[in-house]
Amino acid sequence: MKFVDEATIDVAAGDGGNGCASFRHEKYKEFGGPDGGDGGRGGHVIAVADSSLNTLVDFRFTRRFEARRGEHGKGSDMFGVKGDDIVLRMPVGTIVSDADTGQVLFELLQPGEQVTLAKGGDGGFGNLHYKSSTNRAPRQKTPGWPGERRTLKLELKVLADVGLLGMPNAGKSTLIAAISNARPKIADYPFTTLYPNLGVVRVGPEKSFVVADVPGLIEGASEGAGLGHQFLRHLQRTRLLLHLVDVAPFDDAVDPVQQARAIVAELKKYDPGLHAKPRWLVLNKLDMVPAQERGARVKDIVRRLRYKGPVFEISALTREGCELLVQKVYEHIARVHEEQQGPAEVDPRFHGAYRQV
Repeated sequence: MKFVDEATIDVAAGDGGNGCASFRHEKYKEFGGPDGGDGGRGGHVIAVADSSLNTLVDFRFTRRFEARRGEHGKGSDMFGVKGDDIVLRMPVGTIVSDADTGQVLFELLQPGEQVTLAKGGDGGFGNLHYKSSTNRAPRQKTPGWPGERRTLKLELKVLADVGLLGMPNAGKSTLIAAISNARPKIADYPFTTLYPNLGVVRVGPEKSFVVADVPGLIEGASEGAGLGHQFLRHLQRTRLLLHLVDVAPFDDAVDPVQQARAIVAELKKYDPGLHAKPRWLVLNKLDMVPAQERGARVKDIVRRLRYKGPVFEISALTREGCELLVQKVYEHIARVHEEQQGPAEVDPRFHGAYRQV
């Protein structure tokens, strides 16, 4: 299924039913009094976060959603039935904005979270509503109130703990396939991922984290070049970024250091907050470098990047170094979770040391 992370929809809540002006007519009841009921409320348009969905493809072709109006009031003290609500199921992480003003209205961040996109109009008052000791035969009635109508922009930011970033063919898809349950396309020729992939990495019983693989970035991505800029938003909610660098590119003229610097520059242009996120350097495809040359190549790349954070040397293809990477990532995620939401246990089996350069 094609990944769709943006959609524009029109929602229209139901109008309220009209009130009724009626008087009781019954044999031997000369002054029966008013008995016109109120109109029913119009149906709401409601959005619910559904954890089983991961795209907005359902809103790509069906773009108008209109709830039913409430029934009109009737005589004999009968009130109108309210209109049925419409429930739209959306992926967790969906942002709902006003398409005209751009104002963010709602964010669906928790499974099962429910918001009202458009409220149904209230029903009108029947003349029964106006009955009083001084107005015993009211003839007033009011029409139903109109329901809300909006044009909304839906934008999906996937909820992942870890985001993979890097140039096309850096090995992001291979890595996410090696450490998680995701199965993206992998081939032995150059190509780029066309849509994000989410994978759950199982560290131990009830211990896991979610990793997102987004399309590779190229220089100029923040201005719209390539595909990656369309999905940079998915990295904004992650707690950690893994910057994959291909240490053995297909083209000998390609400099991994220049590519890594270009990625960092694009992050900063797109969102300074995204640039400030914790970012670890992951040097991939070491299996394609002769063993006697690996140490020197790694030191050269780190020295030229002037990188001071954690550095991991892996081969996503052979899974060399992937276990240690997963261990350290989980420890970091658990520590951040503890700082933000309270204590979270870390599996005692995973307390290895990573390489600090």
